[in-house]
Amino acid sequence: MPDITKTAMITLAGRPNVGKSTLVNALVGEKIAIVSSKPQTTRNRISGVVNRGDTQLIFLDTPGLHKARNRLGDYMVKVVRESVADVDCVCLLVEPVAHVGTPEQLLIQRIEEEQLPSVLVINKIDTVEKDALLAVMDVYSKAHAFDAIIPISARQGDGVDILLEKLMGYAVEGPQLFPDGQTSDQPERQIVAEIVREKLLRNLDKEIPHGTAIEVTKFFERDDGIIDLDVTIYCEKASHKGIIIGKHGAMLKKISTQAREDIEGFMGTKVFLQTWVKVKENWRDNLNYIRSFGYDEQ
Repeated sequence: MPDITKTAMITLAGRPNVGKSTLVNALVGEKIAIVSSKPQTTRNRISGVVNRGDTQLIFLDTPGLHKARNRLGDYMVKVVRESVADVDCVCLLVEPVAHVGTPEQLLIQRIEEEQLPSVLVINKIDTVEKDALLAVMDVYSKAHAFDAIIPISARQGDGVDILLEKLMGYAVEGPQLFPDGQTSDQPERQIVAEIVREKLLRNLDKEIPHGTAIEVTKFFERDDGIIDLDVTIYCEKASHKGIIIGKHGAMLKKISTQAREDIEGFMGTKVFLQTWVKVKENWRDNLNYIRSFGYDEQ
């Protein structure tokens, strides 16, 4: 493998549920960011790392830009704003809709304020006819002078290689920032917690999963390679705790089984996972709780 001599920091920005995490996973080639059909799935900025030739690309997967309703929401919006600064390029992800909405306008304004190179990425092209893309391209071309407009389907992988090739051009001379083989800046505990949270998002309805936080209280590797994990799921209401556990513990068992399977795939070894559910009322408006769960609002 050639030595890394060039790097690029690239922010993926867009409204919630536009496919940023799916794109990061597609670019990296493995699951490092959780994905669900619900908005506001990503809470922190997650870096995905791709080495190609002499170049290392670091992709910053940000929370979707949305109107904050609590202090956790304030933190997520702050992460987005700070991510669209001091990078080599911003990829604005949009859906194939011929209308520039308020979140997109705000992000374009931020790109212009920072005078950053930018690429428009039209995702989910597998959901529309190709003729519809022309109208989308026209609307966004009038909104901002993007360096390029690249249609993709992150879910199916269409256009991802073309996008990656374009983004290689933003790399500048610099040292390798992440060692070979490392695909994310997230510690293993954090990825385990995020996988559990993804299963909550996929299995629970309405507001309940958004009011949950995950703490990994035990992470121990046995001599035989099996990993013992103790995970606590925090929710905001006692009634939510009952729903998460489910009748005779069925829902918690389902969530735990799905999480264990994904964690084993990520870790490459057998995992023994134990989960508990506890109540911390209104934790999303408590700065101490927000920080303790890894959302460091400085």
